Amino acid sequence: MDDLKIKGNWNEIKGKLKQKYGELTDDDLSFVEGKEDEFFGKLQKKLGKTREELAGEIKKWLN
Repeated sequence: MDDLKIKGNWNEIKGKLKQKYGELTDDDLSFVEGKEDEFFGKLQKKLGKTREELAGEIKKWLN
């Protein structure tokens, strides 16, 4: 996933994730550059989705 696109659109992506998955907190959605694996791991554990499923959702919102 393109880190620059994520950083530039992060507030929008974060809002969409919170709308779709109401159980997510701001802590769950803290994206730190260079720690993408940790970020996706947290989401996978909380939502029970694969990294590919989550990345696919985010990519849709970036286009």
